[in-house]
Amino acid sequence: MDSAELERLAAEIGEQILASAGLKSPSCAPCGLPPSATPAAAPAPPAVKGREGLNQSEEVCPGCVQRCAQMCALKTKNIVQAGADRVSASEHLTKVDPALAAVIDHTILKPEATRAEIVKLCAEAKQYNFASVCVNPHWVPLVAGELRGTSVKVCTVVGFPLGATSTAAKVCETEVAIRVGAQEIDMVINVGALKGGDLQTVKSDIQAVAEASHKGGAILKVIIETALLTDEEKAIACTLAKLAGADFVKTSTGFSKHGATAGDVALMRKVVGPEMGVKASGGIRTLEDLKAMTAAGASRIGASASVKIVEASAR
Repeated sequence: MDSAELERLAAEIGEQILASAGLKSPSCAPCGLPPSATPAAAPAPPAVKGREGLNQSEEVCPGCVQRCAQMCALKTKNIVQAGADRVSASEHLTKVDPALAAVIDHTILKPEATRAEIVKLCAEAKQYNFASVCVNPHWVPLVAGELRGTSVKVCTVVGFPLGATSTAAKVCETEVAIRVGAQEIDMVINVGALKGGDLQTVKSDIQAVAEASHKGGAILKVIIETALLTDEEKAIACTLAKLAGADFVKTSTGFSKHGATAGDVALMRKVVGPEMGVKASGGIRTLEDLKAMTAAGASRIGASASVKIVEASAR
């Protein structure tokens, strides 16, 4: 087979693949010759401003940078339907908003999480430069090792998820976690004591953990579990956390009736003022969810869908 025959065969195969995928052939329909043998091709469709990655199969993305696999699900689907087993997409082509990633605690707190999932979580946190990786206490040494030498913090939970353990147990959990690498502590308040009106117990509980955290060089976020509280109780819980010396108040564990709402975040921000952080967590799965929470006053976001969120901000 000479080179001309080889070119014709390649063109025919290309025609068949494109036809099966429902795509237009780049060859000249009347003569069937490959593009190199045809007159100059018609100009590509005009770029559509602001439409990059919006699954426009017949349009050219503005300032095309050859990253359809990251930005356009339809075009990637067409490539696969045409016969590709894999699609190459360099992570360096997709730019995400670094300010967005910097407010996210990349989180996995499900009890069935495996070592492989934790390692993957850390790799993603390093890639996108999330604020922290938040895991159950068992995984703190592993996460500390994986994140060593990076700016990503190690976060863990205490008295989780019910908040009903003793203050002594919470302090012990905190001290051990810090000893093995934790830099941020997310504790759950004693919800029953709050709802029963035993405010001194709630404050003392938070204060003891705050002191242990700060002594070890860690910050403390206080989970008030908004789904279980009235608005008045939410305000009281935030006030107690502030008086007890906590650094943040946080909406939810993600294991109760529902997670964060913009209304709760706004209320919490109003109570604690600008001096403390407010962390929204539970049910935050999209970029729109995150924007709603930050607009309401959240300065930190807890999410397991962090990669999906920041990639949605790619520009």
